[in-house]
Amino acid sequence: MLDFFTIFSKGGLVLWCFQGVRGPAATAPVNALIRSVLLQERGGNNSFTHEALTLKYKLDNQFELVFVVGFQKILTLTYVDKLIDDVHKEFRDKYRNEFQQKGALGLLNGTFDFKDDFMRLLRDAEESSKVRAPTVMKTFEQSQKSQKTVKCMIETRGEKPKEKVKNKKNKGSKKDGTEAVAVPSKASAGDKQLSAAGDKEELTKDEILQKNREEFFRRHMKAGEKSRSPKPDAQKEKGKKPRVWDLGNSNAKVLDYSNSATNGSAEACPVEEFDPDMALGDKNREPGRLYDLEYESDDEAEEEKVVQNPSKPSVKKGGLGGMFGMLKGLVGSKSLTREDMDPVLEKMKDHLIAKNVAAEIAVQLCESVAKKLEGKVMGTFTTVTSTVKQALQEALVQILQPQRRVDVLRDVMDAQRHRRPYVITFCGVNGVGKSTNLAKISFWLIENGFSVLIAACDTFRAGAVEQLRTHTRRLNALHPPESHGGRTMVQLYEKGYGKDAAGIAMEAISYARNQGFDVVLVDTAGRMQDNAPLMTALAKLIAVNAPDLVLFVGEALVGNEAVDQLVKFNKALADHSMAQTPRLIDGIVLTKFDTIDDKVGAAISMTYITSKPIVFVGTGQTYCDLRSLNAKAVVAALMKA
Repeated sequence: MLDFFTIFSKGGLVLWCFQGVRGPAATAPVNALIRSVLLQERGGNNSFTHEALTLKYKLDNQFELVFVVGFQKILTLTYVDKLIDDVHKEFRDKYRNEFQQKGALGLLNGTFDFKDDFMRLLRDAEESSKVRAPTVMKTFEQSQKSQKTVKCMIETRGEKPKEKVKNKKNKGSKKDGTEAVAVPSKASAGDKQLSAAGDKEELTKDEILQKNREEFFRRHMKAGEKSRSPKPDAQKEKGKKPRVWDLGNSNAKVLDYSNSATNGSAEACPVEEFDPDMALGDKNREPGRLYDLEYESDDEAEEEKVVQNPSKPSVKKGGLGGMFGMLKGLVGSKSLTREDMDPVLEKMKDHLIAKNVAAEIAVQLCESVAKKLEGKVMGTFTTVTSTVKQALQEALVQILQPQRRVDVLRDVMDAQRHRRPYVITFCGVNGVGKSTNLAKISFWLIENGFSVLIAACDTFRAGAVEQLRTHTRRLNALHPPESHGGRTMVQLYEKGYGKDAAGIAMEAISYARNQGFDVVLVDTAGRMQDNAPLMTALAKLIAVNAPDLVLFVGEALVGNEAVDQLVKFNKALADHSMAQTPRLIDGIVLTKFDTIDDKVGAAISMTYITSKPIVFVGTGQTYCDLRSLNAKAVVAALMKA
């Protein structure tokens, strides 16, 4: 049974609605569909789940209408797709003249009496699903086994099936090559001697062939051993010699750290000497400002000229031929069909995949654009390619712009008013740059006047604590306590290796609350998304400490792997959390963005699959190489030919 069926315009005006069951109105699920699918350009799939309901929808781009049907997701209603197609066709044909003549006024002032037509279509759809006969299993007489005789299924003891013998002969002929050529003459001689074998003639042939092959191999092996001249083995020198690399240091004392007396102690570690200019990068930057990601396209101006002047005739081939060749690609006030868009969408899909967008996401994006444009009436001088490209660009910008903007500075100041530290947890797979980008974010927070406590909760990887300790020393050297009224702006909280990460994070948060730190940055160990024990430990850390922000750190180099990582991280956090509403990933840190040129598809894949914003983008090796995402710049790089 259907819960509801509603028809409304893309402007939000409800034209007609059917309520199938008593209960809450269809407002909440339809609004969720509009927010999560229609406005976010995620129309690749015509199905949407909201709580206990499944919603299916269909777009009419010619008259700007949306048809939505809702039913309980535990039900399997096979007639829903047919019903929504029939209702769409019936409603559009019935009120076509009203839409065409009156336009928007027709929607506002019109009355749509569609109940009788809908009930008739609903009965027809239900009856058609009942008429369909269930699939019947084959009888024994219809199977292939019934065609076999009893004689062919009897196997005589010691006799091999003919099919197996043939396969063995073919296999032997492929392996032996030239050896199989010499066998038939000998085999024919054996046939003359054993002609009286009767029923066992085929088995005897096989034995003779095997013996001939063995004799052939034995004869050739002896000839090969005679022809080979034995080479004396080179005498190997005893002992190992250290390998000397061309660009390496031949002095082993330089690399010998075995006599170090520091033993990882923060107090005993000598202060590093480093160049602050190298750590800071750009000297002309504004302290504390998070700059937008920039991308400059060389051929952007040329593309705009081509789009703006599509009616300019080509000089090639001269005269009318060039004019008609140019006009061939123009649409000219007609509605777009799927056949018109398929060649362009196929090229767009291949282009997106080449730019590192996950293949599944690229298909869904093109499907969403096709549904958005199908039936839409185009302008007089507009090409299909430019129209599809423009729609795809708008869809990509909409995907990259988050539903909820994460403003870290505002949230930190709000936590300050409540006299508690703001906690950010970093998670991700191995080697994506969690610790490095944590240090960049620490530097950005310090420049905005907030004190930071770094919790070293990566108690597994060798050198993880030492890496954070080095970053802490450098950050304190760049922002010494003397510059901040004697206040230490960044401090490391660590308990060594092999300890419980969730316990260390809890102690660090308590320590930050007592010492008055503004922000706690929790560094976790890298883990693969398929490692169940480590994912359970991460879910425990997040559930126990309830951080304000959970950031997934992913690198921009991945393609399809980005989807797999995010889906499995979210699933693992949901499965291993004991809370009724599990805490999932809140945002994304996209690293190594400076290594990919214009192959920026990972940003699209990550935001599309999670609907979460990219909060920070890592673009280099210095502390200042941290950017905020600029959706238009990413789309410009993505659409570059």
